[in-house]
Amino acid sequence: QVQLVESGGGLVQAGGSLRLSCEASARTFGIYAMAWFRQAPGKEREFVAAVNWSGGDLYYADSVKGRFTISRGNAKNTVYLQMNSLTPEDTAVYYCAADNNIIRLRSSPGYWGQGTQVTVSS
Repeated sequence: QVQLVESGGGLVQAGGSLRLSCEASARTFGIYAMAWFRQAPGKEREFVAAVNWSGGDLYYADSVKGRFTISRGNAKNTVYLQMNSLTPEDTAVYYCAADNNIIRLRSSPGYWGQGTQVTVSS
């Protein structure tokens, strides 16, 4: 069983930055692709960004391209989401997700974290 634990959420003013972290419990997690999703109040959960097992292939939603950066830690069991130029529209609960199939990861990941709240004030 894989457990994902997010951290780094909080309250920030528009134009500010936050860095989210997600640590996976499994020792062999390096083979998993990882992603971030978010869910705003009253909206469906949406894909934000993903990275493959090696960290070499990155994917982003159009709404965050150029502002957010996903990356993996050296130990490969940690993924980060650097969020810059935040706007109130980025306010949501952000979830870390993982799967050993990057295609399935973007639609129905096998593993989810508990989520961390990001609130951007205007």
